[in-house]
Amino acid sequence: MATLTSPLNPQTRAEALRRLATEELDVLVIGAGVTGAGAALDAVTRGLKVGLVEARDYAAGTSSRSSKLFHGGLRYLEQLNFHLVFEALKERKLALEKLCPHLARPVPFIFPLQKPAIDRGYAGLGITVYDVMGAGRGVPSHLRHLGKAKTYASFPSAKRGALTGSIRFYEGQVDDARHTLFLARTAAHYGAIVASSTRVTGFLREADHVAGVRVRDLEDGTDFEIRARQTINCAGVWIDEIQEMVGGRGQFKVRASKGIHLVVPRNRINSKTGIITRTEKSLLFVIPWGSHWLIGTTDTDWHLDLAHPAASQADIDYVLDHVNALLADPLTRADVVGVYAGLRPLLAGEDESTSKLSREHAVASPVDGLTMIAGGKYTTYRVMAKDAVDAVVHNLNRKVPGSITEDVPLLGADGYAAAWNSRELTAERTGLSTARIEHLLGRYGTLLPELLTMIEERPELREPLASAPEYLRVEAVYAASHEGALHLDDVLARRTRISIETWDRGEAAAAEVAALVAPVLGWSEADVEREVEHYRARVAAERESQTMPDDRTADAARLGAPDVRTGIPA
Repeated sequence: MATLTSPLNPQTRAEALRRLATEELDVLVIGAGVTGAGAALDAVTRGLKVGLVEARDYAAGTSSRSSKLFHGGLRYLEQLNFHLVFEALKERKLALEKLCPHLARPVPFIFPLQKPAIDRGYAGLGITVYDVMGAGRGVPSHLRHLGKAKTYASFPSAKRGALTGSIRFYEGQVDDARHTLFLARTAAHYGAIVASSTRVTGFLREADHVAGVRVRDLEDGTDFEIRARQTINCAGVWIDEIQEMVGGRGQFKVRASKGIHLVVPRNRINSKTGIITRTEKSLLFVIPWGSHWLIGTTDTDWHLDLAHPAASQADIDYVLDHVNALLADPLTRADVVGVYAGLRPLLAGEDESTSKLSREHAVASPVDGLTMIAGGKYTTYRVMAKDAVDAVVHNLNRKVPGSITEDVPLLGADGYAAAWNSRELTAERTGLSTARIEHLLGRYGTLLPELLTMIEERPELREPLASAPEYLRVEAVYAASHEGALHLDDVLARRTRISIETWDRGEAAAAEVAALVAPVLGWSEADVEREVEHYRARVAAERESQTMPDDRTADAARLGAPDVRTGIPA
């Protein structure tokens, strides 16, 4: 398998902060969502000296709260945006076949038909065009028109008499938070200086040129400066806030669109495939996710807290109402295991609703030394990152190679097919079940030996977490020792998905996981107590927000739990 890699942990973070404060960079990237982490990887693999700073955790915002698909975007065909669809389908192929096959995989879907002639003609034509455009694009080209009987055989939970047939096709699925984390880890592996919990508070100016940033370490409250010849703002929905730091100078405006997803047990919907259907505003996805389904999404303007968008009772009812239109046994709120809400950073149009706004991206330099990128979609992150780095390269006044990220697999990808084929032998050698090895390979790829070595040294880590048995104890420790998790929330919400996959949303697992990561993170008993308390407060605030009737009341309830990253020493 793969050679072991340099970890992200408190010690390597401390060294990264020291270097950021003392060394001048070619490029500093602000924001470690998928675009920022991708830009850091693009820049460092061109031979540039790169820094990446993130105010919270890797993928803490939009990039951990998507529909978790690499897809071309069926609804963009309706907008006749063939360029965006084709570009996304190319990126889907790269991700599934070369860049991260350990994190992404093809998933079959059906598009149910409810009006025989109109739906099969209209939807059939669109999906056929989509399938033809995507031929050879990373998923099987197995589009099938299914009649009524075969549709109900594939989707037994469908409401009787509601469907006249369906169209079966494939999309790509990815754990967005882990994928974004792997981008950051891969950038660090190639030499990028990476630090989370590092918030930009202002810009350094030399005449009219941005020469770097002022930042605050949100773990201990220390302020320092980072000097960089060029800075890229990849802050997503926070881009306007960053623009204000340079006097509000910007060439575009981002509009935040909220999308929510519900998580329900897999046994509540009997279907052999995922389901994609149309609503009056957008598309509704029912996506297989391990032992659960992800159901979403909404598409509405959000003008409140950007860090913690809240799902309201109205949002949840909207999703339930639309999915229940297809189901013989309707879902209720009691079936909902988890809920998550995210904000899409859309380029604002004149007076268009967010569901009509383009997902294409734009790059601009409002002031010398600062480049901003906005818009786009998760699937095309690599193209966005390349365009942003291309823009700053012109201002470095030296010859810089072009982007090579099309040919740079993420950590854990090299040798993945061989590791997968050998999974039964690995299970036999380690004493873990084949199913457990498959689970680990799908999360770590060929970095699996790093976890197996930890288990050899501490056999108790091979045991499942008591309150979240889909995950091993070693995965919690590894999150802190190798994957840059600094807080309990990082482990439960992004390194794992315990916060949305368990009925208590991780409350019971909190104390167990905190005890496991405490030695790695240097926590005292008081630190452990504070982290568990904070996490439980967060869960309580989210639960309360989801009972509120609208965005404003939901936002107020969610803000009842303060952010764990405050910049004040414990």
